Amino acid sequence: MSHDDTYRRLISLLDDTATPYRLIDHVPEGTTETVSALRGHPVSQAAKCLVLRVKLDRRTTRHVLVVVPGDRRVDLDAVRGLFAARYVGVSDAATAERLARAVPGTVLPFSFDPDLELVADPEVVTQPQLYFNAARLDRSLAIAGPDYERLAQPRVEKIAGPPASAG
Repeated sequence: MSHDDTYRRLISLLDDTATPYRLIDHVPEGTTETVSALRGHPVSQAAKCLVLRVKLDRRTTRHVLVVVPGDRRVDLDAVRGLFAARYVGVSDAATAERLARAVPGTVLPFSFDPDLELVADPEVVTQPQLYFNAARLDRSLAIAGPDYERLAQPRVEKIAGPPASAG
């Protein structure tokens, strides 16, 4: 599946389920803080998406797409605890792109790959409006948090750490 296919699959999912959404075109940007300013919303309403490598033991590795509010960090210790893992870290770019079917900066808060488990923080699914790049650097999407939860069906767990600006 190409990145353009990922975009089309997302739009088809939204249209086929009659889910309200809004597309926002902007200059190409993948940094959460910068693109939030371009879209005109608080960074806390952005969906920050990271693909993590979760090593359960010496032989077993899983990949997890985590989604936290844009102004928060991912609490890797919380993710490690959820999976009783030995190690949790950010996946390499090639693996993340293959599993998320999108380039870094455009990863959707949806998983279209059975090998990529989806975990979202409760603060994401309760947002009145949730914003994210729509598998493209030049187009974003706004959707209600509860609609996102209904469609994406993430495992909802407390995985957000302190705000990204906190020391």
